[in-house]
Amino acid sequence: MSSNTNVETINLEALKAGDRAEFARLVESHYELVYRLAIKMLNNPQDAEDVLQETFTKAFRHIGGFDGRSSLSTWLYRIATNEALMFLRRQKPGQISVEEPQGDDEELQKPLEIVDWCCLPEEELMSAEAQRYLDEAVSRLPSSLRAAFVLRDIQGLSTLEAAEVLNLSETALKTRLSRARLQLRESLSSYYGKKLREEGKRT
Repeated sequence: MSSNTNVETINLEALKAGDRAEFARLVESHYELVYRLAIKMLNNPQDAEDVLQETFTKAFRHIGGFDGRSSLSTWLYRIATNEALMFLRRQKPGQISVEEPQGDDEELQKPLEIVDWCCLPEEELMSAEAQRYLDEAVSRLPSSLRAAFVLRDIQGLSTLEAAEVLNLSETALKTRLSRARLQLRESLSSYYGKKLREEGKRT
């Protein structure tokens, strides 16, 4: 992962031997990325802090069992994603599933209300309000789709890396990502459609 190159220079043997200074380097190199993952998954700073703390607590506790089949980066992302998904399950028992969403193919492919927002001013597209709306739209995605979108489109992992984190095939990851993007585009079309109507009234 290009954003985490420093983490792969960490001494794995020292980590497994319980070297706290080396573990501190691991935390420092991944602190912001893990927090960003958690905040985008949960949309709540306090919950994200809890997930962040639990991620590194579990990483320190279980580093001895790290087998090296994936990178340290992928391993940490997997812990953080699982922690966020478990948090969501505890918040809404029986409503959150990490399994592939079920649905009729025709329903998934039905036409969506898509608005072309290319004519909106750039400051409108990049506004704090628009960002909040996007964050809220992401938080309304089913957890399995949300995880795929956050890892791939926000954290910037490759398709292979995101699939490894979620223990999916690349094909399954792409399917979830496609569904997430379609749902978000429909949500954002509603928001930007309103903005375009407001813009039209002012001109």
